[in-house]
This record gives sequence, structure tokens and C-alpha cells, in this order.
Amino acid sequence: MLSFSQKINIFKRASLCRNFEEETFKHSKEKKIKVPIYLSAGQEYISSTISNLIKELKIKPLIFPQHRCHSIYLSFGGDINQLIQELLGSDKGCTNGMGGSASIHSKKINMFGHDGHMGTQAPIGVGACFSTKRPTVVFLGDASAEEDYVLAALGWASTKKLPIVFVIEDNNLSILTEKKIRRNWHMHDVGKAFKIQSFDIKDSPEEIYKHKNKFFKQPLLLNINTNRLFWHSGAGRDSLKTFDRYKNEMKKLGKKAEDIDQINKNKIKKLWLNHLEKQLKK
Repeated sequence: MLSFSQKINIFKRASLCRNFEEETFKHSKEKKIKVPIYLSAGQEYISSTISNLIKELKIKPLIFPQHRCHSIYLSFGGDINQLIQELLGSDKGCTNGMGGSASIHSKKINMFGHDGHMGTQAPIGVGACFSTKRPTVVFLGDASAEEDYVLAALGWASTKKLPIVFVIEDNNLSILTEKKIRRNWHMHDVGKAFKIQSFDIKDSPEEIYKHKNKFFKQPLLLNINTNRLFWHSGAGRDSLKTFDRYKNEMKKLGKKAEDIDQINKNKIKKLWLNHLEKQLKK
């Protein structure tokens, strides 16, 4: 069981991510953001929990994200002001205004931006892990995990027993296509076929933490079932009936979590308005 303190620490990260995405969606719909956006709202409990778990291990891994990477960047300590500037196309952004929403990177937190090709973060991350022998985390969507070079990367990681964790953020959708239409197999079974410790779990902190002692000792694959709230490129919303881990955890944690949520909401709204005002003055 996780302590209340651990749950609150995870919630703080998730709250920052959720409120950032809600505010970002708002400004995108108002056409104040000119680039396509890839929102991770609904899935923030994966990166928030994993970053807290790794912090407890006192390890600073290499991080290779997928295109829905705002929450990964924020969960691992990325600068929120630089992320806003990136989305506004500023050369002061975390990727100098050239990465947009999908290709965010930060040397400070060892996060290396996605190159735009689905799933290539897997072989690139495996190569980096193999050459440096440093603990590495690769984030993939359930669709990008289907790419053939991902499978080759899994095989190499297993053969060389690399200190790497593959995290599949499985929302069961590629744009609007469900997994059952695309394939008749599961990623945790594929991982096991490559002799990688592989598990199919929910995005609850307790389930993720069950595997804490397996991190970075040998290859590990976690297929984490989750839900997104916004469509591809932030074009619209999924059903309002979609299970929301964030709201569920906030309800369980009570007033302290509600207070954290409100503080972050106000903080992020103010930061966005400040940057938008500066942009108008240019």
C-alpha cells in the first residue's frame, strides 16, 4: 500500500499536468496556439506515478517519450514556462520553438524529443541505453508499439539485458481505431515472447508500484491501460462517460487534493495569460 504522502506527491504531479492540458486545450480552441497539439489529459497518472517512483529510487534515467508528451515532460520536472513558450512557437521554448507539441525535449531532465515517426523512440532509446548502460524509460502508445522496429528493439534489449523500462500508454485507440480492429495479440504477451518481464496493468499508482523493485535491473515492459480525454491533435473530446483516473484519485484524497488542484489551476491560468500578453506586445 502507498502512504498518503506518496499518493499526494503523485497527485501534485498529475494536477500540474491535468490543469496544464485543460488550459492548453482552451487556448487551442481559441486559435491562440498555431501548432497541432497532442494532449495527454486522462493519461497523466502514468507519468506522474512513474516519475515519483523513479525519484524514490534516486535515479535520473534517460527518457524517450511518444508524441503525447506534455505530461511526461512536466512529471519529470520540465520547465512549464518553456513548454508554454514552445507551444507558442518562441525560440525560448524548451525545443527552441522547433518541436511544437509533439517533439519536446530537455537536456536538463534527460528527455529526448520524439522525431515524428511512430515508435522510433523504442530503437533510439534502446540504442542509447545499450551505448551508455544508463537506466532508460521508453514511452509508447498502443499503436506505435505495433511498428516492426519496436519488436526488433525489444529483442535487442532482452538479448543484452539492458536496464530499460518500456511503458505502453494503452488507451486502446489509434486516432479512433480500437486495438481489436488492428490486431489479435497483446503487447505484454509479445514482451514475454522476447523473454522480457511483462505485465498488463491499470494506471493506478498501487498497480504500477507493485513493479518498483523490477525497475532497471533487467528489461521490463508495462502495458498500462488508461484513457485519453482529448482526440488526436486536440481536435475534440472523448465521451464524458470515460473513466477519469485523476478525478477518481482526487475524490479519494479529499480536501488536500482539491486545494492542490485549485492552486495549480490558478497558477497555470496566470502563466498562460502572462505569456499570451507578451506575445501580443511583440
